[in-house]
Amino acid sequence: MVETPSYEVVERIDDMEIRLYPKMILATVSGNAVAPFRALFNYISGDNSSRSKISMTAPVITPERIDMTAPVISGGDSMSFVVPSKYTMESVPLPTDGRVRVHEVPERKLAVIRFRGWARDGSVEKQKVRLFSILRENGVETTGEASLLRYNSPWTPGFMRRNEIAVEVV
Repeated sequence: MVETPSYEVVERIDDMEIRLYPKMILATVSGNAVAPFRALFNYISGDNSSRSKISMTAPVITPERIDMTAPVISGGDSMSFVVPSKYTMESVPLPTDGRVRVHEVPERKLAVIRFRGWARDGSVEKQKVRLFSILRENGVETTGEASLLRYNSPWTPGFMRRNEIAVEVV
């Protein structure tokens, strides 16, 4: 079974959850890096300081630009893998590829909406609009940019796929 980050649901509004996530470690390729997935996959496959394999976790996280009036800043193209919880910043293997950055994300609250199927531009945009509409209607303040969280391998059929749109909230 693939490890996913633990969280506590602190509030439900319609089909949105506000979740409290503990601190976690991410491996991220940022900017206009070519093939971020390949660089991250190589990192967990042994292209790291200890030459050790790191278990694949879920979700794979990518930022999403919001095409609407929202205080959102996009950091460009990036992709992140969640590092398994058994690692600390002291024990996690360091990447040998300079494009991969390992960093700790502090505890935070995320507003999340889940959807099934393929995460294509149209379906992702529809879910972002839905999430931000629920947040706006309920006076929930966001901070940062929305992210697409993908939980499945490329071989998982569309009807079985789990995706989420998440944004940090105050």
